[in-house]
Amino acid sequence: MQHGSLPPAQKSAQTGVDKPASDKAPQSLYGGVTSRRVTVRDLAAAKQRGERWPMLTAYDAPTAAVFDDAGIPVLLIGDSAGNCHLGYENTVPVTMDEMVMMSAAVVRGTKRALIVADLPFGSYQESPAQALRSAVRLMKEAGVGAVKLEGGERSAAATELLVQAGVPVMAHIGLTPQSVHAFGGYPVQGRGDEAAHQLLRDAKAVQAAGAFAVVLEAVPAELAAEVTASVHIPTVGIGAGLGCDAQVLVWTDMAGMTGGRVPRFVKQYADLRATLGDAARAFSADVIGGTFPAEEHTFH
Repeated sequence: MQHGSLPPAQKSAQTGVDKPASDKAPQSLYGGVTSRRVTVRDLAAAKQRGERWPMLTAYDAPTAAVFDDAGIPVLLIGDSAGNCHLGYENTVPVTMDEMVMMSAAVVRGTKRALIVADLPFGSYQESPAQALRSAVRLMKEAGVGAVKLEGGERSAAATELLVQAGVPVMAHIGLTPQSVHAFGGYPVQGRGDEAAHQLLRDAKAVQAAGAFAVVLEAVPAELAAEVTASVHIPTVGIGAGLGCDAQVLVWTDMAGMTGGRVPRFVKQYADLRATLGDAARAFSADVIGGTFPAEEHTFH
């Protein structure tokens, strides 16, 4: 089976109607599990098979339902919502209450995808105990299946405590957007021998701490491929080249909803900003011209 293809259908002996391939042994993450949620074990198995998989962000139930129906196996409630959903300048102002609200909506809108939620800035840096309290909120109040937190070696202790407590953790190294003020922007990470060695140490540290996957953001492709080959957990690239096990994009970037300049690593697969603008203008014209509501939209 080629990566990204749907599993072959099987005929029901009773009805002769096509039915999905067995959920017990999915052939791929994309469409292979239909009656339960994707788990971290499925992701580990995909790494062993050499299967690539997609991940998208989601922040509300309707959008998450579209991606779930499309077969996206992992959805991330990213604190990227700060930039693209809540109107903040960056991810730093996003609160735990906002993350819980958005995460719960995504969980309610989905049936199949593994739901991962970011721990926002200030919710885990104080101590591993603080990280656990924040993660527990997202799992108990929102119902997510895993959490993501930024940092390699510096976050290894928090990751280890969460994993020991039964919280699956996706790590995030390279460019960590919550550190925007420390970085002075969003520069590519891992360039130069010292920085590259640190990134490798970070990846191995989060793996040793028990993370089930690690996001590599804004990292040279050659280094990301080296990290991917050096760890047994899946790597999720964003601006990290083709050598990662999976790829993630912010959905508003992917679908063309973001205004202005988008990062170099983004491919826009639609132009929803233009589509919605056209729909709004057409609606306005009908209202102003007195053609909406028409008879078929009217009660008597």
